[in-house]
Amino acid sequence: MELQFNSTINEGLYLKNPQSTPVGKAIIRESILMMADLGNEHFTFKKLASRINTTEATVYRYFENKHLLLLYVINLYWLLIEFQLIFYTQNLKDDKSKINRIIQILMEGAEGKLKYEGIDVAALYRIIITEGNKVYMTKSVKEDNDKQFFKAYKDLCNTIADVFKSYNAKYKYHHSLASTLIEMAHLQHFFAENLPRLTDKKGNLNNNKYVAQYLDNFVFSVLDKK
Repeated sequence: MELQFNSTINEGLYLKNPQSTPVGKAIIRESILMMADLGNEHFTFKKLASRINTTEATVYRYFENKHLLLLYVINLYWLLIEFQLIFYTQNLKDDKSKINRIIQILMEGAEGKLKYEGIDVAALYRIIITEGNKVYMTKSVKEDNDKQFFKAYKDLCNTIADVFKSYNAKYKYHHSLASTLIEMAHLQHFFAENLPRLTDKKGNLNNNKYVAQYLDNFVFSVLDKK
């Protein structure tokens, strides 16, 4: 299902809003495909410009460097996931059902079930898995944080933490559990795909189903502990 939502992204990440022009939209759409395919290390503005039939200078009019472009596309993912969480849990009255739905949505990005304006969300999910923690594990993390570059991620964690708190208010670490859940979803999927002996996946079980089962077991074993 394709839903429309306000994908307002921190203006400090770009020089010119890519959502304001067809070229800018092409930059975002194609950079997601290329980053997912090549990895951020081998992705360049020169390659991107060639792919969308423009000049490297044009790409630089939108983004100062590829780190900020990576931050932009990852912010887009965080916003998309939070919107989906709010939209699909707002009418659920049972907190356990909400948590199950949260885990399901975290995994739906991998299957391409989430849709947004022609963007390949499955490719975006692959970027999150392989490149996601690189945007904050940098020497400039504090400076980037001061610029509110991670606000969308914090908002997503806060949304999940509120559900955990409603389920078990006595548990002390709702935000830590929320951020752990998100990072674990990405890391365990990476392990299941590339280093399966670091997981307990058995047989031909689908990676997404395995990770969803593991996350469900982990979260409730923590929140239900007396």
